Amino acid sequence: MTPSEGAASRQPLYRLIAAEPEEAPAIVDGFMLFFLLFASYFMLRPVRETFAIAGGVDNLQWLWTGTFAATLVVVPLYGWIASRQPRRRLLPILYVLSAAVMAGFAASLAADPGNVWIARAFYIWLSVMNLFVVSIAWSLMADLFEQERGRRLFGQIAAGASLGGLTGPLLSGFLIAPLGEPGLLLLSAVLLLATLIFVRRLLAWRERLGPRADTPPAVERMGGSVWAGLTLIARSPYLLAISAFVLMLTMATTFLYFEQARIVEETFPDRTRQTQVFAAIDVAVQASTILIQLFLTGRLAKRLGVTVLLVAVPLTMMAGFGLLALVATFPVLAFVMIVRRVGEYALVKPGREMLFTTLDTQTKYKAKNAIDTFVYRGGDAISGWVHTGITAMASITGVALAGMAVAAIWAALGYAIGRRHEGKTTPPVAQPA
Repeated sequence: MTPSEGAASRQPLYRLIAAEPEEAPAIVDGFMLFFLLFASYFMLRPVRETFAIAGGVDNLQWLWTGTFAATLVVVPLYGWIASRQPRRRLLPILYVLSAAVMAGFAASLAADPGNVWIARAFYIWLSVMNLFVVSIAWSLMADLFEQERGRRLFGQIAAGASLGGLTGPLLSGFLIAPLGEPGLLLLSAVLLLATLIFVRRLLAWRERLGPRADTPPAVERMGGSVWAGLTLIARSPYLLAISAFVLMLTMATTFLYFEQARIVEETFPDRTRQTQVFAAIDVAVQASTILIQLFLTGRLAKRLGVTVLLVAVPLTMMAGFGLLALVATFPVLAFVMIVRRVGEYALVKPGREMLFTTLDTQTKYKAKNAIDTFVYRGGDAISGWVHTGITAMASITGVALAGMAVAAIWAALGYAIGRRHEGKTTPPVAQPA
């Protein structure tokens, strides 16, 4: 077969994944980056959820408030590092620091495995760390890919996250007995550090292709204050709208999360069984998401626009909350949770990341990270107390009806943001003084 014949035979594959031949290395490297990153996190997620129930379902809002307080400490620390380090080195520094903390928790759990305060600290740290490491990885993607490429390729790249999310709980189930929780943490740290191989390869690919005309070289420092991300958000209606969208997302998610914890505790009293149930839900979610991300997300975004990705899940969740208002059983809850999470990973998450492809470097690395961490965890904390207040005055039906209202506002915001993104190549974003 001649080179031209070989290239021709590969064209159907490129058309199937909506990619150009020169983009294939970036898809593979981005896929592997997110595969390792999410496998590292999802190995530990079932353990974290079991720790949450062990501390008492009625105390979940305190854990989430503690997570938000920790975020208030970490956000300015991240801003300080981001303003002083070149973008090329920012992600490796944060990942190495996260792996070192993970190793410290492994040593603490090995020394005192039954300590409830270590478990609570681990829950809070993992909740904060997860958002930061994922956010900075997507910041890198938004930095490397132009808007048109992001639309076509982010779905395929995000499929690596789903495969990693599927592999993580499977590894956890197989290895928890021989390795124990400390061993899982150490393995998770190794997987996190392995992502740096593919970060390096992605940067090399971008250099071979040539730098983006609208993006400064990755070796430049961004400068600015440690609170620059929050300042950018406050001065931009576009970023404020995205923040409100994220707040509605977290509120809908929180309502479901709290009901999940309550129903699982009532249905499965055994702690080991609870971990198995959470792992099984994770496996079902990630397995259902992969094919959608690989073959549907990019095509939907290209043909129908980002707006469809942002609106489809909120509208679906309105129906899901309505179903829960009628039948609040574990099978119904599991179905709604799986549909919600599949939709978020396959549609909403890639759609949200596409919103940042046209924005400047400060926004991609600082404002975006503030939204993904400070706003997200702040929404969690507020939603936790709102849920507590609603359940104190009403039954699960009241929670479900409130969830329907939240999902309706979420959908309206998604429509407005998506239309603005598609209507303007570069939405106006205020720059720091």
